[in-house]
Amino acid sequence: MGKYRWLLLALGAIALSSCTATESPSIDKNSLPLGVALAQTGNAALYGQESLQGVQVAGEFFNQAGQIKGHTLRLVIEDTGSDEAGAVNVFQTLINRDRVIGIVGPTLSQQAFSADPIAEQAGVPVVAPSNTARGIPQIGAFISRVSAGVDVVAPTAIQAALEINPNIRRVAVFFAQDDAFSRSETEIFQKAIRENPKLELVTVQQTQTTDTNFQAQINATLNLKPDLIVISGLAADGGNLIRQLRELGYQGLILGGNGVNTVNIFPVCRRLCDGVLVAQAYNPENPDPMNVKFRKAFEAKYRHTPSQFSAQAFTAVQVFADALARLSQEKNLSEVPLGELRQALNKEILKGVYETPLGEIRFTPEGEVLQRFFYVGQIEMSGDGQTGKFSLVKKVER
Repeated sequence: MGKYRWLLLALGAIALSSCTATESPSIDKNSLPLGVALAQTGNAALYGQESLQGVQVAGEFFNQAGQIKGHTLRLVIEDTGSDEAGAVNVFQTLINRDRVIGIVGPTLSQQAFSADPIAEQAGVPVVAPSNTARGIPQIGAFISRVSAGVDVVAPTAIQAALEINPNIRRVAVFFAQDDAFSRSETEIFQKAIRENPKLELVTVQQTQTTDTNFQAQINATLNLKPDLIVISGLAADGGNLIRQLRELGYQGLILGGNGVNTVNIFPVCRRLCDGVLVAQAYNPENPDPMNVKFRKAFEAKYRHTPSQFSAQAFTAVQVFADALARLSQEKNLSEVPLGELRQALNKEILKGVYETPLGEIRFTPEGEVLQRFFYVGQIEMSGDGQTGKFSLVKKVER
């Protein structure tokens, strides 16, 4: 769909939203509807499902804490699918039909570039849990994210690879050229490689998120004898690429970006995932108190260790919950008109300092997350090759 049609959709949403701006946020004045717009179907569903688990743990956690005076959060969950049209439709529904106070989502950066302008024009705060492409917070004053850009994470991961193997010199890069996040991430990785005087970028191979066979690109790459291969892609294509690299004889280090930072990669490459380094904004072994509480609540509910996508989604809900808690000490939220509440909430979000599973975060005035700590994990597969974990290799203070 062309850019002008997206503009028309956004303008239509503005017109619809104007009729609800002075109404209360919920029929039940004791609950505050928070929109959740995540991919539950399509090629981003694995990430969206992990994010939804984090959201659901957060909803229970913060409602039980009772920190929002006289109110609870009511999660209004909608499936965006994995394309731009689905995200646009869900944002319109949440804003105009459900009259949410804010939105957690969408899953993909590519969706955000189409859907976020709708929320911006309607004055609805958005906190993105997994959008790391350049330019997301710059969409507008109501758009924030808890998902740190890769400009810090990528160089840290490259350095960790060099510490594991100081003899690395020749680096190859693979990226999914049909995904906005992967294109943005690979630019940062490539810049970090080129700026390191010890390293030589020997090839850049383009793939598609729908690809399942990478033999041609791999053979061309292995002929150049790389010491390190860096992958920016999603779980399915990234996992298949890792598996095929090992099957075709590559024995050097592999470094994956945010797209392979998910337990859903384990069934794809199985024991061949073992040893892969991953650039992370979250590691489950982080000992910070809030992460310990989150991990305990998550494992009690789902019986497995949370991923970065779950932790970031929990954090997005926490930002809303903490900001609403502060507002509820100043005024009765049930008596605040919806448009006014949305604006006050957005201002409060940007002012806060949050102790989260990711560590301490805050925001710049334009909504970019300032995260204190970053991590490098390494996949450690179990003996049967079916399950694994992201062992903490390095924690770096920014």
